[in-house]
Parts: sequence; C-alpha cells; structure tokens
Amino acid sequence: MTELQSAAPLSGGDGVTIRIHHRVRPDAKDRYETWLRQIIEAASRYAGHQGVHILRPHEGGQDYEIAVRFASEAQAERWRSSDDRRELMDDIRDALQQDEAVEILSGIDYWFTPPTATSKQPVRWKQWLVTTGVIWPLTLVVPLLWQPLFSLFPLLDTWGLRHGIIAATIVALVVYVVMPRVVRLVASWMFK
Repeated sequence: MTELQSAAPLSGGDGVTIRIHHRVRPDAKDRYETWLRQIIEAASRYAGHQGVHILRPHEGGQDYEIAVRFASEAQAERWRSSDDRRELMDDIRDALQQDEAVEILSGIDYWFTPPTATSKQPVRWKQWLVTTGVIWPLTLVVPLLWQPLFSLFPLLDTWGLRHGIIAATIVALVVYVVMPRVVRLVASWMFK
C-alpha cells in the first residue's frame, strides 16, 4: 500500500483512532479519491480532530485503510455519527464493493493492531521493544536539531518550555511519520 498523511496539529492525551476499511470498485477509484479529499476536509472541521492517515492500495488493489484521529472518544463519536459523515457516506456507498468496516482504537493500540483477523496480537514486550526503538534515537536527535533555534531565542531554551517543544516534536514524529512505517517494516516479526 502507498501512503498519504494529512498534516494536523497533535494534542495531548491518549486520543482515539477511527480505523476504516473500504474496498472500492475498480471503476470508481477516481471518484473515490475525489470523495476522500472531501471527507478528510469535512472531518478536519470537527473539534478534537488530530489528523488522518491513509494507506492506499498498490497498483491493481482495491482496499483503502483510513485512520482518523481525535483527541477524545466523545469527539470521535461526534464525527462518526454526524450528518456530514452520513451524507458523504451516502454519496460514495455505491462505489464500494462491500460495507465499510469501522473499528475504534485508543492510545497506541492502533499501531499494534494485527493486519488480518488471523494474525496474533503482538506480545507486550515486542510492542515495548519497537516503541523504545523508535523513541530512543529521536530523543538523541531531536534536541540537537532544535539547538540552533534555542540558541537564537533564549526564551525557548527555558526549563519546561524546551522540554515541551522537544516532547511535542518527538510525539508528532512518532505518531505521524516513524511508527506507521516501522510497524509495517517489522510486521512479519511483530504479529507472529
């Protein structure tokens, strides 16, 4: 699958991910792509929206995986049961080969959800090892990347603020950039 990430602010808390699977009819892919941009934009207007991650099918494939992240379960449910979403789903339903599959996941569980129903849930030590392997190098590199800016603006280098900037950067990188790729890379080991 190929990937698209929509940039969005990341806020604190565990958050909730709405994971959606769509199997698109081959003759409706262009229409679906247009619709996908519309629904992403609509979701972004809802309170608590933290971003969207889309896995597109490889050439010839039909399965799209969409992860829409919200700051809380209540905010995720407001979007999921909204008239906006319902109307957009009504517009695209005939382009899907089957009903959409929706799953609600909280915290970092989304990263470690087995790719198929027959895959095993990874053991906690593997989740810990992968998460540590992702965060550890970032804690070494990110402060160095911020150092020139901290030198130029001493206010940003004050105790607490500096840590908050570094932590927010690391969390954003983990959630939006690094972890989705790493889990796909180690999936054969992780889910056996």
